[in-house]
Amino acid sequence: MTSGVGPRGGSPAHRFYSVVVFVVLASLDNVAIGLVPPLYGPISESFDVPVSALGLVTALSFLVSAVASVAWAYVGDRTNRKPLLVAGTLLWAAGTGGSAFAGGLGAGYAGFVVAQIVAAVGLGAVGSVGFSVVTDLISPRRRGLVMSFWGLSQGIGTLAGTLVAGLLGSVDWRRPFLVLTVVGLAATAAYLFTYDIRRGASQPELAGVLSAGGDYDYRIGRADLPKIVGRRSNVWLILQGLTAQAAFGSLVWLPVLFQQRALDQGYSTPTAIVVGSVFATLFQLGGVFSIVGGLVGDALQRRTPRGRAVVASVGILAAVPFYVVLFFVPIRIDVPDGAGGGAVIAAVLRSVVSEPTVGLSFLAAVLALALTSANSPNWFALIADVNPPEHRGTVYSLGNLVNGVGRAAGNGLVGVVFAMLRGAFPPPLNYAVGLAAFQLFFVPTGIMYWLASRTTPRDISDVHHLLTDRAARGKPAATGRSAEGAPDR
Repeated sequence: MTSGVGPRGGSPAHRFYSVVVFVVLASLDNVAIGLVPPLYGPISESFDVPVSALGLVTALSFLVSAVASVAWAYVGDRTNRKPLLVAGTLLWAAGTGGSAFAGGLGAGYAGFVVAQIVAAVGLGAVGSVGFSVVTDLISPRRRGLVMSFWGLSQGIGTLAGTLVAGLLGSVDWRRPFLVLTVVGLAATAAYLFTYDIRRGASQPELAGVLSAGGDYDYRIGRADLPKIVGRRSNVWLILQGLTAQAAFGSLVWLPVLFQQRALDQGYSTPTAIVVGSVFATLFQLGGVFSIVGGLVGDALQRRTPRGRAVVASVGILAAVPFYVVLFFVPIRIDVPDGAGGGAVIAAVLRSVVSEPTVGLSFLAAVLALALTSANSPNWFALIADVNPPEHRGTVYSLGNLVNGVGRAAGNGLVGVVFAMLRGAFPPPLNYAVGLAAFQLFFVPTGIMYWLASRTTPRDISDVHHLLTDRAARGKPAATGRSAEGAPDR
């Protein structure tokens, strides 16, 4: 630890503004992720490539973003995080705009792929470095609740991307990309007015040192990496993402399932795109219950250090049957063909109460998403609980890397599965069967969370003792040195 001249930090209003900017940016990067899948049809026609080629682009973007986040996070755990977030936001805005111009300027499919990769590199910074910053704002007692808003903002971003793509892109697929580019540039400007949040500021063990003007100078080093991987809770928390995201990755095809149902009932392609986007958005509203999952995780964690992991395990396993109901219950779509987005939205909302099968599907979707949404806030909180401040961004990014591999596999392979099933199950049934099969990946995810619940008590205790010891001894730690190799170890 080193001492400064006094306590630093923004005013309450400045802190609130900074938190809002971080949460909004976490939402916007998921808007970018959600834009492409609802527009697979018109984009594939524009570039004269099969829809499966667009699915592979999305899968590649997930993977590139996950790999890039590791590098962004490691640098962020060693240096000033604010410039990295600004650079990352500019990159994804440039890539998003380039995706639209690839079609308008005749760059073709290859140009679109390159632009999406550039955007993915920038997105890696927003998630991993932003997570490190946000955990420094949240006390351990409320991590589940506050991280539920962080996760919810990302879920809302994905829904917004789906909806914006359907409403703005049904006639011209380039428009939503151009609109999001402008929003991304505005967000970059907003970043410039946030203040630098102090590393470790949320830890009660460090409160005395930091309030006296000291700094938490420990930074990650290469010697820490084997010990990060050797921490048993990290192993389960990272690996669960491989199977969880295979299931979640398949769900980006949910708009396509409802598009196919609309086409099967005789609607034109533009109307079917809007219908698919609206239904998929409506049916994913259960994600707002991540707040409940965070609250339950916080409450149970105060009773037992196994609490958060147990809540995530039970929620994931209990959701599987409800997903199966969602995919297989037939729904009757009754909207005016060729109508505008507002008319379609109104018709879909009416159908929830007027059409029993739509109402049943909506209930199944809300329950499924509500249960699986317990995963997100408790995973975020557990990463912070079992790791010291200088490790959190890197551990998050390693988890995000595995998440990206799982999500890419789920998103890419499910498209191949749909094609293979087409011979036995004509559309839209092939989509329902394929999506249901991929939800079985949630079973090993739930088991790994249960195993994590058995290791987190010791790891949480170790972090508490480490930070308490550092605060009590107050020894300087050279920036850039391994925390594990610092003098107190």
